[in-house]
Formats: sequence, C-alpha cells, structure tokens
Amino acid sequence: MWLIVVAKKVSHVLSDEEQLVAIARRVKRAQGQLGAVVRMLEEGRNCDEIVIQMSAVSKAVNTAAFTLISASLKECLIEGKNNQDEVTAQLQKLFLSLA
Repeated sequence: MWLIVVAKKVSHVLSDEEQLVAIARRVKRAQGQLGAVVRMLEEGRNCDEIVIQMSAVSKAVNTAAFTLISASLKECLIEGKNNQDEVTAQLQKLFLSLA
C-alpha cells in the first residue's frame, strides 16, 4: 500500500482593493499597448517603433507584477498569519523570477 502526500502550495491572495484596481488598470494598459504592437507589425512599421512599444508593454507588465508582489508581501507581514514565513519565501521567489 502506498501513501501519497500532497504538499499544499503556499500562496497569498491580495485583498487590498485599491492595489487590485491599480494593478488591473496597468495590465489593461499593457494589453492595449500589446494590441498596438500587433497592429504595427501587421502594418509593416519600422523596427525601432515596434521595439519601443514592446519595451513599454514589458515595463507595464513588470511594474504590475512587482506591485502585486510588494502589496502581497506588505499584507502578509501586517496580518501576521501563522504561515507568514512560507508566504514570504514564496513571494520572494516570485520577485526573483522577475529580476
């Protein structure tokens, strides 16, 4: 007989409504910028213009991700949950995945 142990993944769900709205707004802006990149490619625009627009998309997405991580970390530390160390470690890994 085999015993299978499944480890529960530690995570945090951001509850700060103001931060969630700001992050969603930034992601929607990036979505619009990405649509502009597609149009530029289809229209045969020059490489410089496309790369500049792609850079703006990348910065917007990364800023949204960093904001999500930092806001989550702040909540985790303020709430002082029992699994605070595990959640902090997971958020640090997420942060490093963006660096």
